[in-house]
Amino acid sequence: MSFTLIQQAKPRLHRSELAVPGSNPTFMEKSAQSAADVIFLDLEDAVAPDDKEKARTNIIQALNDLDWGNKTMMIRINGLDTHYMYRDVVDIVEACPRLDMVLIPKVGVPADVYAIDVLVTQIEQAKKRDKQIGFEVLIETALGMANVEAIAQSSKRLEAMSFGVADYAASTRARSTVIGGVNPDFSVLTDKDEAGNRQTHWQDPWLFAQNRMLVACRAYGLRPIDGPFGDFSDPDGYRSAARRCAALGFEGKWAIHPSQIDLANEVFTPSEAEVTKARRILEAMEEAAKAGRGAVSLDGRLIDIASIRMAEALIEKANAMKG
Repeated sequence: MSFTLIQQAKPRLHRSELAVPGSNPTFMEKSAQSAADVIFLDLEDAVAPDDKEKARTNIIQALNDLDWGNKTMMIRINGLDTHYMYRDVVDIVEACPRLDMVLIPKVGVPADVYAIDVLVTQIEQAKKRDKQIGFEVLIETALGMANVEAIAQSSKRLEAMSFGVADYAASTRARSTVIGGVNPDFSVLTDKDEAGNRQTHWQDPWLFAQNRMLVACRAYGLRPIDGPFGDFSDPDGYRSAARRCAALGFEGKWAIHPSQIDLANEVFTPSEAEVTKARRILEAMEEAAKAGRGAVSLDGRLIDIASIRMAEALIEKANAMKG
């Protein structure tokens, strides 16, 4: 175990992250009744330039007037390369105590996060906000992926990273057919068998990028979240993409349509076996403390601080799901 111990981000239930355009009040009202763990009210890609100001007004009204229950509420601001961004932050953060997080798109360098941090910090101080706003960043460009480890350390507000596959594909000039889907050209051909037959095995073109972002997140205590799957008429395709990410260690996935919420919640809900193991870890720790033992072991394996923290976070999420 390294002597360097990284503080983990605030644990939140983050299996499903629903995207809702800020220009559509009806969608926002419906999303408040959904089973999504996290909702981001969008000011960026889903809102036309002429509707940006109205979308801000809609979002302020929705955050202040609707009952969002225990959902994590987030806004996706416009990019730092636009003149919309600063008003997105100032107008909404100042007016909405219910806001939990800010989603920063197209982050390329740590200074992008620092810029938003300065704004939010000053607003919190001026408004005497008790609740600290958290950040999620979108890694969706080649520049962002090249700097992902540095970005992961850019702010104490940072809680999560999302992989934005659509803009990432555009940035890397990848030949993408469906947002978040695979491409038959990204495949390998086996050697011929005795009968001269060959098989084609499709591969996942996003695996490297997802894995690199995942490692940066886990190294620095953040939640890794997978981005959109564009074909919301294909639940099997969505579930397959979600399962691949869950197997890697992702905590959740975007839903760009309400029909994808239950799929994400299903795939990223910890299994009963995982919850049971987490409880056993905490019980073993408690028993060792009562017996005055410095070392804690379970099933022949040493339990370290990271194991205990992860177990506590998982139990907290399991309790949140019951709630």
